[in-house]
Amino acid sequence: MAITALPPDTGADIARVTEALAMITPRWNVRILLALSGPPLRYSELAARVSWLQNGQLHPKLKALCDAGLVERTEHTARHVTYGHTERGVALLPVLPMIVTWAEDHLETADRPLPAIEQIEDSLTLLTRRHAAAILWVLKSRGEVSGRALARIVMPSSDWTNVYPPLRQLVADGLVDTEGISRPYRLSAAGDGLSPVLGALSVARRGQPVGQPLSHAGQHPVWGHPQAKPALRPWVSSQSRPAPTTLPRGMGESSPAWHNRDLFSHATTARPKAVIPAGGPRR
Repeated sequence: MAITALPPDTGADIARVTEALAMITPRWNVRILLALSGPPLRYSELAARVSWLQNGQLHPKLKALCDAGLVERTEHTARHVTYGHTERGVALLPVLPMIVTWAEDHLETADRPLPAIEQIEDSLTLLTRRHAAAILWVLKSRGEVSGRALARIVMPSSDWTNVYPPLRQLVADGLVDTEGISRPYRLSAAGDGLSPVLGALSVARRGQPVGQPLSHAGQHPVWGHPQAKPALRPWVSSQSRPAPTTLPRGMGESSPAWHNRDLFSHATTARPKAVIPAGGPRR
């Protein structure tokens, strides 16, 4: 990816964040990662925690997470195999509370309180649109940018008009604003609010020590706000849930307090589509 007029390592930075999002976005991946918070589990123990997965669905998901380097399979004996987080997997966990905080501030209000895990899944859908990370990076770095200029930076080898489908999608999602045809594009308040999330994803994928993404995200050259540390709330997406009290294995003291059970609605089937009122980026 050729990213011109931006810091020389920006292309690699965007690629790292895009890769991290691609690892955790596929359906059920975040739920499996959260179910593995704590000591390593046998396959049967993990299957009991993600019981909504049908027979044959968990194994390929686990293999993909192992191949991505987020989960490790340890064979103690031929009959004793456990699964647990790698350091890479643990490093990504502190980003999840930040996604929930952003979702509760910026996503459309649903007609019912949503558990945090659903807030994460809705947010990841928006962040993994094609070219989304690169476009958001350029707008954060450059402020207002025309569609033609964006195309030269984000997709220099393509016809410049190809930038408009992803741009229109980001406008529809509420992450990018424009005043109309032939007018420049800029980040919306919701798009700019992604700063701590994208900064922390970048830091985590650069191989910082476990527990460091939250403390170092504020110094990111594009998304950092050293003068204003984001206030992270506890994981409360439903007032009926008890206040979270414990941390998963490997998360630093700077991370918001949460627990695996605070993320799930305990429903074993996919949620029905809710009728969402206007206001905030679409879910």
